[in-house]
Amino acid sequence: MTETTRTALLVGATGLVGRELLRQLLADPRYAAVTVLARRSAGVQHDKLTEHLVDFDRPDDWRAVAKGDHLFSALGTTLKAAGSREAQYRVDYTYQLEVARAARHHGTDAYVLVSSTGASANSAIFYSRMKGELERDAAALGFPRARFLQPGPLDGDRQEHRTGERWALRVLRPLAPILPAAARPIDAAIVARAGIAAAFDPRPGALRLGAADLFRLGAPT
Repeated sequence: MTETTRTALLVGATGLVGRELLRQLLADPRYAAVTVLARRSAGVQHDKLTEHLVDFDRPDDWRAVAKGDHLFSALGTTLKAAGSREAQYRVDYTYQLEVARAARHHGTDAYVLVSSTGASANSAIFYSRMKGELERDAAALGFPRARFLQPGPLDGDRQEHRTGERWALRVLRPLAPILPAAARPIDAAIVARAGIAAAFDPRPGALRLGAADLFRLGAPT
């Protein structure tokens, strides 16, 4: 396989990091094609892009098209938007794990998950435990290379309004130079660049990349 014949599969293309991943994947000459599975259209037209609008609750309808050399998984919602912990878990955990399972079945060799700082299957915090359980169970699928991105507070132009996040970022941005990496706001473009770099990292097995790693890998060249 040459550097210009890779294919990418992306879920979560309408979210903050997902939109950046889509933009960068389409611009990256190493990828010949990008497939998106989405609940709603990303509104992007490109010769390299194939978009499938799917109902993630009906995996039999989309499993056959969940193919790509590299899988980028950035699907997620908030508890407020989902309406319940059960509904949020279905989006953040179940949907993403089902896509990962299908992609692995089709031979995907690199899996990149946008997770979160503090992710742990043993956490007492629901959100962190959910992310940790997904990392654990996705790693068990046996991808030759799995990369779990654990950014701190995400910064960028969100399409949806998150008042609490917006105020937190206003406080954290001026303090960024003195904050530890895990607490420092990180732009979605940096996370996306780091994720693509991680997909090409040849080291085998599962690796967790913390905020400091993401700032380093995703720094503009």
